[in-house]
Amino acid sequence: MQSSPRSGSAPKPRARRKRELPYGLRAFDHRDYRIFWFSQLISLTGTWMQTLAESWLVLTLTNSPLHLGFIAVCQFAPTLVLGLPGGVIADRFPKRSLLIGTQSAYFVLIGSLATLVATGRVQLWNIYAVALAFGIVTAIDMPTRQAFVVDLVGRDDVMNAVALNSALFNTSRVIGPAVAGLLLSTVGIAVCYILNAVSYLPVIAALLLMRTKGLPHPEAGDSRPVERLRQGLAYARATPAVMVPIVLVGLVSMFGMNFNVWVPLLAKDEFGIGAGGFGVLLSSLGVGSLAGALTLAFVGRRPDRRRMLLVAGAFGVFEVTLAGVAHVRAPLAAAMALMAAIGFSMSTATALANTTVQTTAPDHLRGRVMSIYTTVFAGATPFGAAIVGATASLFGAPAAIAIGGSVVVLAVVAIAIWSRRIAPTTGVIEAAAPLEPVGGIAPRHGKR
Repeated sequence: MQSSPRSGSAPKPRARRKRELPYGLRAFDHRDYRIFWFSQLISLTGTWMQTLAESWLVLTLTNSPLHLGFIAVCQFAPTLVLGLPGGVIADRFPKRSLLIGTQSAYFVLIGSLATLVATGRVQLWNIYAVALAFGIVTAIDMPTRQAFVVDLVGRDDVMNAVALNSALFNTSRVIGPAVAGLLLSTVGIAVCYILNAVSYLPVIAALLLMRTKGLPHPEAGDSRPVERLRQGLAYARATPAVMVPIVLVGLVSMFGMNFNVWVPLLAKDEFGIGAGGFGVLLSSLGVGSLAGALTLAFVGRRPDRRRMLLVAGAFGVFEVTLAGVAHVRAPLAAAMALMAAIGFSMSTATALANTTVQTTAPDHLRGRVMSIYTTVFAGATPFGAAIVGATASLFGAPAAIAIGGSVVVLAVVAIAIWSRRIAPTTGVIEAAAPLEPVGGIAPRHGKR
């Protein structure tokens, strides 16, 4: 493993321990990554608690799928406008300092909303306003946090770190909704907001304890922001190994990953199981996602295009099947099993896509390339949420789920055909032959 020439931007080579961690946990051998991982577990659990509480609050206030969809629009739309500039910022400034700033902003925003909810003064526009401000901060936080992973563990362990990050995310997806469902049915919504606000404090403390600073790479240069942005876009456009997963996650996110819109509708209207049941369904999704992430951590060696497309296609098929189960109002256990299968395929596909982009991008462009990835991934959500919300209002949640899952399957087939044309030689996506360089940015290629 090689370190960056600048101190604090990547872990330095060091002797291996006499007893190495198991293969699937090797990223934990890095001190700062351990601190990062466990602090994020606390914070993301709080985030999932609020996610469930907020969806239930909006549905209680409005009884409208469209309003649920609009929350996602407010939260993710800023990424479309600010996500790419966020990547330029991530490559230009120390990532640890940026993350301390974004996490502090989250604490202030969620704390303010928690106060309004606890005092009974919250209105719908308050939720929209905080979601919009949250999205603006996220446009900087997401590419910075994604690019910081390589600084924490080095390129050799990045796939394991991405898989463990997915396991982290989905562990919190299991715990958060389950706890929130219990709290909603016993003490109310406000406590979920309060606990989420408090959960940002351990992350801020962890960042302050880290030795890794994530300093800008020397090759990042001092060119104008517009030129720096153009370089990142040119590199991504010229490199099939980056373009294929970015297009895939964008389409899957837009049409298949609108859980905050249709899961509460399933719980309320199709199964009649209330807030506690809503938490059970989201926790089932988390259990499957966690299983997928751990499987990838322990058995994954390098990203594979065929496997990524296969599991993405399975994701769409499982959603169509869930729509049928919900339409006939089959036993809840069947829906829980399908939610777990959806989670498994979703986490595997997105982790493979993320790792491909992370390991392909050169160090000095990683922030900008990851901002393209996160902009497409998160920026597709508002469009998908609006589409699903409108479809569910007209035809019901099962129809909206079935349409979204069908589009995902068709999209995967189209991407598989397109990717074979631009990179036909192998299923290993890093080995895909790059397109001709654009703007002097030579794409990385070849097996490592």
